[in-house]
Amino acid sequence: MNEESAKRGEDVNNRQERILKEIVESYIATAKPVGSKSLCQKLKCSSATIRNEMAHLEELGYLEKNHISSGRIPSEEGYKYYVANLMKPKELSDKDARKLQTIFKNHELALSDAIEACVEIISEMTNYTSIMLGKNSDENALQQVSVIPLQNSHLVAIVCTDKGIVQNKQFTLPRGIHMQEVVKTCEIINKMLVGTPINEVSERLEYEIKPIIAEKIEQYETIYSIFSKTFSDFANKANETVHVSGKNLLLQEPEYNDVDEVRKIMDKFEDTSLIEKIDQADGTDGVNIYIGKESEFDPNVTVIKTTYRRNGSEGTIAIIGPKRMEYDRVVGLLSFINKELNKEDENE
Repeated sequence: MNEESAKRGEDVNNRQERILKEIVESYIATAKPVGSKSLCQKLKCSSATIRNEMAHLEELGYLEKNHISSGRIPSEEGYKYYVANLMKPKELSDKDARKLQTIFKNHELALSDAIEACVEIISEMTNYTSIMLGKNSDENALQQVSVIPLQNSHLVAIVCTDKGIVQNKQFTLPRGIHMQEVVKTCEIINKMLVGTPINEVSERLEYEIKPIIAEKIEQYETIYSIFSKTFSDFANKANETVHVSGKNLLLQEPEYNDVDEVRKIMDKFEDTSLIEKIDQADGTDGVNIYIGKESEFDPNVTVIKTTYRRNGSEGTIAIIGPKRMEYDRVVGLLSFINKELNKEDENE
């Protein structure tokens, strides 16, 4: 993004940069196209001069005409140029900084809980959607597995780890399978597998526990499959955490007045595989900005993210908003969080 913007920026003079900056920041604030008259007083230029400069910026691909107005709005390339060359990150207010520092300094909170709380506050501060994608590199060990009978032959299998991760899966018992036998199987598993790393449970279940269940439980294959499926799903998810806050906040933006657009973006927030793409490493630290098509999430949004590595855990904090996002504020906010997490890491 920066290389292309810098190259094309050779054709942009200082006055054109000031005009582009004013248009981007005005459109971010109001969501209304910007006309030449509104810029005359600020830039002390005639309306004709500004129209000519705006036409040049449009030729370069930095501005677009709005179909319902004679004013201009920033193009995707215009936002990229603004971010790369004109935008300065905004420092957090003391009040907002204290809110976040209070969370990071609370040593009674696990890191994942602290970052989840941080993500909630980010959404409140920005009115955008925020996401935590965490990966726990510390091994989770089985602490307990239990089953809870429900009505109509349904049951819930619950798995807990020593890291405090809890997941559950619901099953329907086939006819002829008694709940007492499921409970008995659960007791055998707890007796023999507690303390086993989650990613080793399925193998031990197959080769050590299954023969024992076969001796003591009728129709053991069906009951075994319940626990096998539960542990298999858990192992895939135990080391990953996805927390999304403020999904509906994005819908308050004017870009989402259309019902079809609302449906599209909400479907994307429900698509875990799409959300998880945001966490893909790009080899760069600090704060990274992905505008429109670059986001690989939705062509009408911007994703701004930073990564963290702390206490054996790592992950990503991302903010999703319209392309008409308050870039200076969001970059300043994520830069602050990035520094706070690194500072905490250094103090250990």
